[in-house]
Amino acid sequence: MEGGINAWNGLVATGAPDAGMAYFSDKDKPEEIIALAWALEEGARRYYSGIGELVKDQRSKDLFKSLVADEVRHKSMLIRLHKELSGDVDGSELPGALTSEELSEVMEGGMRINEALNWAEGKGIKEILDFSIAMEINSYDLYMKMERSIEGEDTKKIFTALADEEKKHLDQLASLLNEEVQ
Repeated sequence: MEGGINAWNGLVATGAPDAGMAYFSDKDKPEEIIALAWALEEGARRYYSGIGELVKDQRSKDLFKSLVADEVRHKSMLIRLHKELSGDVDGSELPGALTSEELSEVMEGGMRINEALNWAEGKGIKEILDFSIAMEINSYDLYMKMERSIEGEDTKKIFTALADEEKKHLDQLASLLNEEVQ
């Protein structure tokens, strides 16, 4: 890119650098941060599952089914990390048990699952993909912030891996959106 960052004419991020961190506190223990990430992943799983039932074409259904499976895998990564950090070998304090009822209704991006699904009813695939892309961008950003704010190299690696997974989701969603636009 000739001219470096000063030559950039594209979109730029706005808002406070810690935007999206509302659920997190500097005082949160790593186990609590992991539990929250688990709850957000579960919310995304429920959202993608619901969207998979709403969309009509098979290509979209297949993509959202794949995203559901990815969110389940992400939750498994977080459960393993939670067990390592908390010493909860038998799983009696799994992340889901550590999150509030309010958080159990929130998905990646901070929106309530039922509100997102209600909004999506009657919408076209392009609008749903646009919204899903925005959600994944928020998730990517959040995981990168979590990676920077949490201690321990192994823990940082988990959040870096989750951010990378969110980038893959972005690529998949954007690819389908590009096909729909053409």
